[in-house]
Amino acid sequence: MIALRGVTKRFGDRVALDAVSLDVRPASTHVLLGSSGSGKSTVLRLILGLIAPDAGEVQVDGTPVTPSSRAELVRRMGYVVQDGGLYPHLTAYRNVTLPTEAHGWDPSRAGPRVTELGTMVGLDEETLRLYPRELSGGQRQRVGLMRALVLDPPVLLLDEPLGALDPIVRAELQGQLGRLFAALGKTVVLVTHDIREAALLGSTITLMHAGRVVQQGAFADLLERPAAPFVTHFLTAQTLAAGTPGAR
Repeated sequence: MIALRGVTKRFGDRVALDAVSLDVRPASTHVLLGSSGSGKSTVLRLILGLIAPDAGEVQVDGTPVTPSSRAELVRRMGYVVQDGGLYPHLTAYRNVTLPTEAHGWDPSRAGPRVTELGTMVGLDEETLRLYPRELSGGQRQRVGLMRALVLDPPVLLLDEPLGALDPIVRAELQGQLGRLFAALGKTVVLVTHDIREAALLGSTITLMHAGRVVQQGAFADLLERPAAPFVTHFLTAQTLAAGTPGAR
């Protein structure tokens, strides 16, 4: 579904990605894990075609992501950023329906779709009439997820979607996202620095450091068969919450 082949990206003198290759399987949840500056978000921006690689190639369904192919490929992707990335002058409902308006949907088609998604993420019609400033952080994130899903894209890209939330809300949404991903069967690429989040949500985890892939596999692989000393160092640097899958 999504592949990077020997991708290098520089910003001035800084190497953001250094000959990175990885594959994201269809209908899987692939987590890009690592600390700030490891290159995780750069991978998402490359998949979206927001930036171009200096070397190597990014493919979606076998099609290289280029300026000419980007518009068609992006139609098949939903994108969620931290805190939802909502427009403050629009209600939650209008934020969700913006993509449908851009694609010429009739309101009679958009309305039921918003209702369906609201039920899915636990937001009622009254809440959707509110403006972003009137919503909690968790509600804003749910609205952002609804907007990403409204056109039913096969690919969902999430960049630290729960990073700004307090631990209780974050844990609640982690569980909700896990259930949604399993039910929807979409190809998901999720960026996080949180080990618990990666363990809960990722069928495949790519651990990155300094623009390179250190190890890729299931969480148990990283935990029990680390490919380099950095893997163990990273996993033990955070205090794993009780009950984290694979934790001992």
